[in-house]
Amino acid sequence: MSEGSKPLIQNTKCECGHQNPPGTVLCEACGKPLTKEAEAQQILEMRYDGVARRSQKANPGFIDKVWNFFSSVKVAIYLILLTLIGSSLGTILPQESTFLNIDPSVYYKEEYGQLGHIYYLLGLSHTYTSWWFVLLLVMIGASLVICSLDRVLPLYKALSRQRIPKHMSFLTRQRVVYQGTVEQDGAEWVERVKPLIKKKGYRVRTDGGTLLAEKQRFSRWGPYVLHIGLIIFLLAVLGRNLPGLHMDEHMAFPEGEPVHIKNTSYYLMNDGFKVEFYTEEDMPNEFKGKGKVLPKKFETEAILYVCESNCNTPGQEPQLKEVTRHNIEVNHPLNYKGLKAYQFDYDLTPILRTVSPMLIDSKTGEQYGKIDLSIKDPVREYKAGDYTLTLTQTFTDFGLGDDGKPVNLSPNPNAPAFLFLIKGPNLPADGIQYFYFPKQVDKERFQQDAINAQLAGGENLVTLDVLSMDDVDFAESTTYLNIRVDKAMPFIWVGAFIGMIGLVMGFYFHHRRIWLRVDDGTLTLGAHTNKNWFGLRREVAAILNQMNIEVDEKSLENNRGSQA
Repeated sequence: MSEGSKPLIQNTKCECGHQNPPGTVLCEACGKPLTKEAEAQQILEMRYDGVARRSQKANPGFIDKVWNFFSSVKVAIYLILLTLIGSSLGTILPQESTFLNIDPSVYYKEEYGQLGHIYYLLGLSHTYTSWWFVLLLVMIGASLVICSLDRVLPLYKALSRQRIPKHMSFLTRQRVVYQGTVEQDGAEWVERVKPLIKKKGYRVRTDGGTLLAEKQRFSRWGPYVLHIGLIIFLLAVLGRNLPGLHMDEHMAFPEGEPVHIKNTSYYLMNDGFKVEFYTEEDMPNEFKGKGKVLPKKFETEAILYVCESNCNTPGQEPQLKEVTRHNIEVNHPLNYKGLKAYQFDYDLTPILRTVSPMLIDSKTGEQYGKIDLSIKDPVREYKAGDYTLTLTQTFTDFGLGDDGKPVNLSPNPNAPAFLFLIKGPNLPADGIQYFYFPKQVDKERFQQDAINAQLAGGENLVTLDVLSMDDVDFAESTTYLNIRVDKAMPFIWVGAFIGMIGLVMGFYFHHRRIWLRVDDGTLTLGAHTNKNWFGLRREVAAILNQMNIEVDEKSLENNRGSQA
């Protein structure tokens, strides 16, 4: 072995004969300090009873280095601080999930200016679902698991195998120490003090002239029970990102039309909407005389269906079965097997649902037939006489972009438009493109005839138009519901409850131990607790005083022990 190199095998055998694992600071059997650092301590560090931990392993490999990184309390604190900072950044501006049907790339810049645009580009507009925030939560969870395993397993081993006789240096380097003389034989004196200590709630074990008294050891597991609760909590929070476990969507439900709730087998129909407005007499004082119209009460007569067949079959009607009905009001949601629908807004503007335009010859006025066009779910091909209309593009909210090209502004049917490819007699072989706007106001606003004349190469041979209002179907109202599913929430509550139990165990109970030995008429006592040293000193002083050893509790502080 070269000079200065470390031995491959360390001798950790104590003078008491116990073979300790490498890295042990205090002998697991007698408590004698095994390292120079421990021998130099005036008061022994008893946080983990000096047990060997994997994170203290010499010459660590790659896996050990990863283990050491996550087992560090300092690293855990940094991760928590970074998560708190990230969470606070997510509160500067509203998150994308706050809004219904917005284009975030446009909204944040228009609403908050350049700051909002930068906020969106940095991904802070969806902070809590971003990859870096989820990664921080995963790292915190890994830190909790590894921190706990690194400490709780060795500590359990040390506490469950405690030996009663302790080395003299172990006893005299506790924070609470007493040394004095007794006149009785050691074993007899220990038997006399034993019932007095038991009255204080201690579990007492003796071995000749030595004694170990201990109570409330379970409090040492409080931090690890808290860790278990936090781990369950984090897993539940992360699990909310899995399909089917969590949903928080704002959806529009036009009256009289079942709407599919995505990622579920459920459909919900607005079977009728009612709204009651305040009269001028009933109006709250702060709104009287201001010409405001305020809703007093509004509710949705909702019917919830479950799809039994043809659920995802294109071109086929899903077979629905009614499962429940409920009148949804504010703070009175529909609740069915964990799916909740909350009322949060409404719109009394009629919405176009279906239209039956007539295909006519613009020159002769000859009619070729109607087509039944669904605004929400149109089919791809239609037949009108000898003509075939193929739907090539659909717009629910037609608009023109900065480059003059058609764009869809939102998923709401505010300005529906359809682009058809029409083929048939007297038309070019490859057909002509034709834009159709069901609403008259949109025909005029977007100049339907001019667009189609340009698409047809200046020869507008065929035109589509609505024959009469009888061929138009409107939804009289639209209700907006917040659909929520949170199957992970029970686990969040379980994790929070377990964590609270751990906090109570750790904060309100104290692990106390008293060791003593009598050697040739000399009594040496050492005591340790993880909290409330004043209470421990008071208990030790009361026990000694009952044994006719007058001692002031303050004198039990290490380096100030009195002699009897």
